[in-house]
Amino acid sequence: MHADMTLISTLAAAFGLALILGLVAQWMRLPALVGYLVAGVLIGPYTPGFVGDVHLAQQLSEVGVMLLMFGVGLHFSVHDLVAVKGIALPGALVQMGVATALGAGLATLWGWSLAASLVFGLALSVASTVVLLRALESRELLHTGNGRIAVGWLVVEDLAMVLALVLLPVLGGEGRDGSLLLTIVTTLVAVAAFVAVMLLAGRRLLPWLLWQVNRTGSRELFTLATVAAAVGLAVGAAALFGVSVALGAFFAGLVLRESAFSERAAHESLPLRDAFAVLFFVAVGMLFDPQVLIRQPLAVLATVAVILIGKTLAAGALVLLLRYPLSTALTVAVSLAQIGEFSFILLGLGQSLQLVPPEAASLVVAGAIVSIAVNPLLFSLIEPLRRWVLARSAWARRLEARDDPLAELPADTPHSSLAGQIVLVGHGTLGAALRERLGGRPVVVIDRDREVVERLRASGQAAVLGDAAEAMTLVQAHIAQAAWLIVALADVRGVPALLALARQLNPGLRCAVLAHTDEEMQWLGDAGVSHVLRSQQALADALARVVDEPAAAVPH
Repeated sequence: MHADMTLISTLAAAFGLALILGLVAQWMRLPALVGYLVAGVLIGPYTPGFVGDVHLAQQLSEVGVMLLMFGVGLHFSVHDLVAVKGIALPGALVQMGVATALGAGLATLWGWSLAASLVFGLALSVASTVVLLRALESRELLHTGNGRIAVGWLVVEDLAMVLALVLLPVLGGEGRDGSLLLTIVTTLVAVAAFVAVMLLAGRRLLPWLLWQVNRTGSRELFTLATVAAAVGLAVGAAALFGVSVALGAFFAGLVLRESAFSERAAHESLPLRDAFAVLFFVAVGMLFDPQVLIRQPLAVLATVAVILIGKTLAAGALVLLLRYPLSTALTVAVSLAQIGEFSFILLGLGQSLQLVPPEAASLVVAGAIVSIAVNPLLFSLIEPLRRWVLARSAWARRLEARDDPLAELPADTPHSSLAGQIVLVGHGTLGAALRERLGGRPVVVIDRDREVVERLRASGQAAVLGDAAEAMTLVQAHIAQAAWLIVALADVRGVPALLALARQLNPGLRCAVLAHTDEEMQWLGDAGVSHVLRSQQALADALARVVDEPAAAVPH
């Protein structure tokens, strides 16, 4: 045996104990991540027995964050990000402000300084990337409209935290001889430059590099190229532009998404992503000192209350004020009812600048562990709570119906357009081409982009604003009277659930879906889709012919 095996022993203990306790948690009908957190506590420095290297575990967990955000970027288009800016940008900023005020208020009552109070409040305001994405993926919500809003909200939070980390030394007395405004402007310019480089140069360079690697025919080299792109660009973005590694990895996946290798890159990185994500939860557990529950029980309860109640109510209320349905408000609120990696980074910097007292870290870690452990339970309560509220509140039912004028067809829509019509989900480049090819056939378009729906309405086209995966949106498109449902979305992962919902409302509905790869065609075919077509095959003409087929000749 080698004398120094700190890394190997930490990995062995973390993976082994996480496996055992994860299985125990599953047998107890608890989320496996609860077992991962407990495993971290047991090998942490505050409990007897073996002690792992906390610093190494935290660095390894950062790799998991990079790979996870890279995978999200591979399935999250620029269009998706722009489509949710109207809710994600104001919602995230206001929610962070409310949570920061609540946390800072608590710290002020405890006698902390203003700077310490602000740092503590800000640490409670930002959600964990890993927890949010794992929760959305496990419930197949990541590729729904609500999931995209939650991810977009998280991206805005990450951008805000990048600015906060740059400005934090000013609170500690560093750089006070300079201009605060100049610091802010410099940071924003650096972030904008990073985004521009990734979307302009990276969009061409990354796919070209993967193409060259793919030509070798080596699966090993392709996997290596994928991991190198995710981790290398994340670290490079942090070093050159000052953005977080999570944000850097996200944009690396975003620019690679449009290449022909996006699905393969996501598949190849999946095992590493899952393994290192487990290390994240173990690393969080290693930071926890159980003695804080005895020394400061009321402070721990107050911290948890800000995270689970204050943030949840603030986020939910903001979504409702922005005129989104109750289901969206509940999903976003629960998604943000936890804290994680950015909170620890912020507290670590605050401690190095001597801005926060030592007990701040213990309180934040205690709040993180409790909120992470409770978060899956909160997700399981979303649908029962939604049904309970709708059954007892007429106001909630009106809210769920959405009074947004674009969320329902105008009253003067001709009845001839709502009988045997084609419901077209998605009005991007291919969707628009298909609608033109359909000529005078009655079509109702469903799209999540407000500007697209407004433009279609202005031209006289029947269109509904909303997420087709929601029953209310399909009802507003009169799906019960439709002859065809055609899905022309860039991301087809949510299509099976969409089709199942549509066929509940119209059992005789015929469906056609655009697939971008052979794997998607196979996957959609296995899910029971009647017609699956490739974008490379004169899509608009092909779909037009499909729609013209007699109903009797089409399998349902």
